Amino acid sequence: MDDSDKFEISVLAAISAVPAEEWDACANPAGGWPEDPFTLHKVLAAFEDSGSVGPGTGWQARHLVARFGGQVVAVMPLYAKGHSQGEYIFDHNWAHAYERAGGRYYPKLQSCVPFTPATGRRFLTRPGWESQGFAALVQGALQLTTENRLSSFHCTFCTEAEWQMGGEMGLLQRTGQQFHWLNRDYADFDAFLADLNSRKRKTIRKERRTAQAFGGTIRRITGADFEPAHWDAFWEFYQDTGARKWGTPYLTRQFFEIANAEFPELMMMVLAERGGTPVAGALNFIGRETLYGRYWGCREEIACLHFEACYYQAIDWAIEHGLSKVEAGAQGGHKLARGYLPVPTYSLHWMADEGFARAVEQYLEAERDAVDEEIEVLTSYGPFRKVEGEP
Repeated sequence: MDDSDKFEISVLAAISAVPAEEWDACANPAGGWPEDPFTLHKVLAAFEDSGSVGPGTGWQARHLVARFGGQVVAVMPLYAKGHSQGEYIFDHNWAHAYERAGGRYYPKLQSCVPFTPATGRRFLTRPGWESQGFAALVQGALQLTTENRLSSFHCTFCTEAEWQMGGEMGLLQRTGQQFHWLNRDYADFDAFLADLNSRKRKTIRKERRTAQAFGGTIRRITGADFEPAHWDAFWEFYQDTGARKWGTPYLTRQFFEIANAEFPELMMMVLAERGGTPVAGALNFIGRETLYGRYWGCREEIACLHFEACYYQAIDWAIEHGLSKVEAGAQGGHKLARGYLPVPTYSLHWMADEGFARAVEQYLEAERDAVDEEIEVLTSYGPFRKVEGEP
């Protein structure tokens, strides 16, 4: 029986309006180390408390909380967005088409983790409430869209299971593609290299030698080992990368201060130093089974150091800590040659205008076919040995 109509749905203008223990009972129902660190209450709160999202950013919190019998049983990170920046599954073309036809595309509703192209649950439920909680959150999101006369609802980087459930409920299904590294029970980095063909193996070894010969040291920092100077340096790196990629960095300086104070154990920084001065760094988030590569920056261009800090150090860490996967973020066909294989990503969409929805659905059908073909072709060009025993 569908009990979604018996749920009490609340819309929150700030995540602080719900106690952390109630939110995290849905975001991290198994307890212990989080499967997905990004949907924890304290991480989402850091975006808001730092001013990275909120007034003037085009991101306004509209989180959903579903209660049944007074108990929080499902939650969803949700934002009213005045643009399509910081999403990594982009709909700019949809917005342009809708507005050319006389519609108003923004604001829209977006379920995601801000500025974070990492796959994870978006329909967060307590154990035993997966189906009912999912239905209640979908109903709440669509009702909020309709009542506020918004153009659309989007849920990006959701899990494949959520994608399937959403499609069964009539939401439009979209796929994309990223590059992830998968741990095949490697004992160490050399065991991973042994899985590659000889040409790629030699290339990676050469890149690592080149990077590590830059005249300094490379180390990994996490938890209590973080110091204020590390974040001062990384903020400089992040600003440089943000200015080049987006024009204006998405995160404020305060975000990193809050992150260091509230959840340093969830982060691992690869820091390259020369003469005691940081010259480059990469910041990762640590999940239960996955290492998520998030930010990179440098003070100077050093040959192959980007590959070493972002990709090879991440693989090393994952192997050493028994993680099954490294998600290296959005884009980057160059990752393929470094052992990161193409995998699909998933999103769900709902358009208030039926005619526009039909047009988007036709587009998505063709796009899904193209993504499937691209993944198949890219995989065939992967660096792994094609035949067991191949040198």
